[in-house]
Amino acid sequence: MRDLGGVHLPVATPFFEDGGLAVDAFEANLREWLSHPIAGIVVAGSTGEAPLLRRRELSALVEATAAQIGDRTLTVGTGAEATRDVIAANRDMAGLGAHAVLVRSGSYYLKAMKPDVVRDHFLAVADASPVPVILYHIPQFVPVHLTPDLVSRLVEHPNIIGIKDSSGDLRNLGALVEACGRNAQVLVGSGALLYAALEAGAVGGILGVAVIATRSSCALYDAWKAGDHRRAGAMQERIGPLHKRVVAEGGIAAVKAALDRLGLYGGAPRSPLQPADAAKLAVVDAALEAAALGVSA
Repeated sequence: MRDLGGVHLPVATPFFEDGGLAVDAFEANLREWLSHPIAGIVVAGSTGEAPLLRRRELSALVEATAAQIGDRTLTVGTGAEATRDVIAANRDMAGLGAHAVLVRSGSYYLKAMKPDVVRDHFLAVADASPVPVILYHIPQFVPVHLTPDLVSRLVEHPNIIGIKDSSGDLRNLGALVEACGRNAQVLVGSGALLYAALEAGAVGGILGVAVIATRSSCALYDAWKAGDHRRAGAMQERIGPLHKRVVAEGGIAAVKAALDRLGLYGGAPRSPLQPADAAKLAVVDAALEAAALGVSA
């Protein structure tokens, strides 16, 4: 099983003002992110505006990341409504260099997404995937709950190696840790819960806040691994409010504004998402200053 331990970055996708994909800016951002001791990069997660990307754009992002990733883990979000589309995407992304795929449940036909249907979807995906599968539980966007009971059955499949839990519920995460046992690993999705999640048995996180507070997020994980709980706690106090104000409340527009403020390329989200307005920018600036990350001119 590939070790998922550490901080993984669900990187933002930069666009030009006309909405086109800014690959050069993406590559420049990657160089900065990969200069830190991160465990991996996640392309086309929620922070990466996955539902708004075309397949050729996804391919370009994966190719650019694979060229720089080295021995870190490259995970690609390949969720789609149709099982066959997920299977096709997994094969394509593996061919471009993905080490793992992050897969959500379908949800458009929500009433039809009974536990057995969801189980069959993921098992079919796992059977056909040339790379390991990480389940994606994000009920605020995909209202299909991957319950501990369902997950315990899914992780019996040897090609399902983990789950990202973005529920924000520490009790649920603990139940998923127990459900996974030795068969799979749990990654937390909330930067406000990283320290607590590690204590509860998670091996790391796929954290939107780590895209803008990479050093602090890695420092928290490294301190926890070293048994330095005081420093880990201090780092959690730094990134927790940043997650709440910028990632959870501000959304993608705020994350991208924060990247711009920090000297990386954020730019505007893709329509119909809207750029940060003046009020949101003020919140971003205050949150960055409180986290001692500084604000660029």
